[in-house]
Amino acid sequence: MAAAVTELLLVRHAIAFERDSARWRDDRDRPLSPRGMARARRAAQGLSRLSRPPLRVLVSPLLRTRQTARVLSEVAGWPQAEACAQLQPGRSPAQLLGLLARLRETRIAAIGHEPDLGRLLQACVGAATSKPFEFRKMGVALVTFRGPVRAGAGSLAYFLPPRVLRAAR
Repeated sequence: MAAAVTELLLVRHAIAFERDSARWRDDRDRPLSPRGMARARRAAQGLSRLSRPPLRVLVSPLLRTRQTARVLSEVAGWPQAEACAQLQPGRSPAQLLGLLARLRETRIAAIGHEPDLGRLLQACVGAATSKPFEFRKMGVALVTFRGPVRAGAGSLAYFLPPRVLRAAR
């Protein structure tokens, strides 16, 4: 019996406002900018043409990632996101990989931040480079696993910048 294939979509949040402690005392509350929201909608349209929706969406608890998830839900038909503490900035890839290995869904999306997503992608595919992948805002990667998600066992199916997603719409 062949092992089930698990697909992991990694998405960086869309363009947010610049940091401004006078406007947002806590950076966790910094939202997407109007430009970021518009570009996210166009990228989500392209992503919906290139990829089918995930079965489960995990998102960093920060506002800008939750807003990005909402755009993907409205435009690309993704399910409602659930907050995931392991996607907060500064968490190690191992913490999220441990959670993902326990999930039953075979198509999962994780919406988070840089440089954490780049490190996560590096851990997934076992890339032995000192420099992690760099996600552009609203960039996406698809990693496939034969069997459960685990470090070094993933294959990179694609790693797309947002301009490619916007062009695909």
